[in-house]
Amino acid sequence: MSFSLVTLVMTVSQRRVLWVCLCTMALVYGQMSASVQNKSSLAHTDPLNLDPLVKDAYQHLYQLDYDGAISRFEVVLTIHPQDPIAFDYLQMATIMRELYHQDLLDTTYYAHDSFLTSKRNVPVSTETRQRIEYLTEHAISIADRQIQSNPQDANAYFARGYARGMHAAFITLVDHSYVTAARQGLESRNDSEHVLRIDADYVDAKMAIGIQQFAVASLPRILRIMVGIAGLNGSRERGLALLREAAAHGTVTSVESRTVLSLFLRHDARYAEALVVQRGLAEQFPRNYLFRLEEANLIKDEGKGLQAIAVYKQVLTDARKPGYFVDPRVQMAWFGLADTERGQNEVAAAANDYMEAARQPKCSDWLRRRAELNAGEMFDLLHRRSEAIEQYKQAAAGGGDQSQADAARMYLKIPYQGR
Repeated sequence: MSFSLVTLVMTVSQRRVLWVCLCTMALVYGQMSASVQNKSSLAHTDPLNLDPLVKDAYQHLYQLDYDGAISRFEVVLTIHPQDPIAFDYLQMATIMRELYHQDLLDTTYYAHDSFLTSKRNVPVSTETRQRIEYLTEHAISIADRQIQSNPQDANAYFARGYARGMHAAFITLVDHSYVTAARQGLESRNDSEHVLRIDADYVDAKMAIGIQQFAVASLPRILRIMVGIAGLNGSRERGLALLREAAAHGTVTSVESRTVLSLFLRHDARYAEALVVQRGLAEQFPRNYLFRLEEANLIKDEGKGLQAIAVYKQVLTDARKPGYFVDPRVQMAWFGLADTERGQNEVAAAANDYMEAARQPKCSDWLRRRAELNAGEMFDLLHRRSEAIEQYKQAAAGGGDQSQADAARMYLKIPYQGR
């Protein structure tokens, strides 16, 4: 199915189609912080999850030190070349690093329907894409062989479902392959259901099922038919319950499931509940830049603009401390701060901070165009037309999200007057 066909269905029920994207995004956003913690369930997880080398690698991942995590996971794979979950670790960390560098891990991008109509091009290098495909294929093929040899191998089913879920998230965010991703997500759910039939106490498997339960219940029938899941049932409440169970008792998906819950609650405008979850994550991992940023995003969405501004500024202050965060993508915080100032009618401050976001040397071309467009709008509201025109010219340049360029070209002709 092409993106244009999904767009056609979106006109029927745009909000619901967004859940295909949100659910795969939730999986990838959550994968960055898997934690091994529930000692009572040690027998219900792959033993490799408890290996000190794996734990050490995850500690680097907790701090968004992707290079440090990847180098350690490479060692794990060298020692365990026939364990599919060893491939999963590397696949996940490689995908997370790429998405982070593309400014695709700020959930504000997924909290609005404009995500679906974005014309954004995500330039992933051939080397990185080939590496992700290699790791995905090997994880699945090794798991397949283990399942053929032992149909009761819960760890193999879990590893295969993990690889499929991460790959679904990658092609959703990078390639906009929504229908293909939805099918892979269903396969991930099926693998997780196999795990629970083998071992009802394998709580980590409940995360993928919870995501799919919530997703399917939120999709219109026409999209279920397109994806090929017309007969599959779902339940939003059942999905949330499974996610909460994995969050409370999972061995390697506890933090992931909390991250998913926060994202779903945010999209449903249940900001107070989402903040409880997100603050717990930020307190547990205070040097995880994304968790801190998401706390500010939620406060903004809750309508507490002045409080959100203070939190964004604190994140930026911490980012200036040497070594406090690993490679903080501060353009995301500047953009969130500017958006919040805009909502508080602090137009001049918003214009300056949108420009600050665009000036960051590691800012993706896509986010830079968005920042330039918004800065131009603010300058128009300030009746500083020459500065607005300069920003629109930059936003209208080649590359980036062409929907932003189209808007910039329009405002070059007719000044932005607010909406």
